[in-house]
Amino acid sequence: MISHLIRIGLLAVVCATSAATTATARTVFDGNWSVLIVTQRGDCDRAYRYGVQILNGVVSYDGGMVNLVGRVSANGAVRVIVSAAQGQAVGQGRLSRNAGQGSWNGRNSTGVCSGYWTAERR
Repeated sequence: MISHLIRIGLLAVVCATSAATTATARTVFDGNWSVLIVTQRGDCDRAYRYGVQILNGVVSYDGGMVNLVGRVSANGAVRVIVSAAQGQAVGQGRLSRNAGQGSWNGRNSTGVCSGYWTAERR
């Protein structure tokens, strides 16, 4: 479950840093994003891809049993925290108009995991 949480957190980070392409977007990062989360260290699943949404600079994910809290600042810096019963993960990085990248780390019942994430606007 923490592997899933970590990947969702990274996805949120990527989504939070994306730029908006519609006239209704309130920040340049608002919109739908696809986030790839990759584990480099620890006993977590190797990789996941998730869809996240950014609205008014707030990153959200509506796809599972996790709590995701995230924000994207005006300069594209993003930070998300994903938590569930079995653990927690933190992701951080930077978005540009259509892409982003960063790192993540987390802890679950089996130990510590970490890796990187990339994102692209959808």
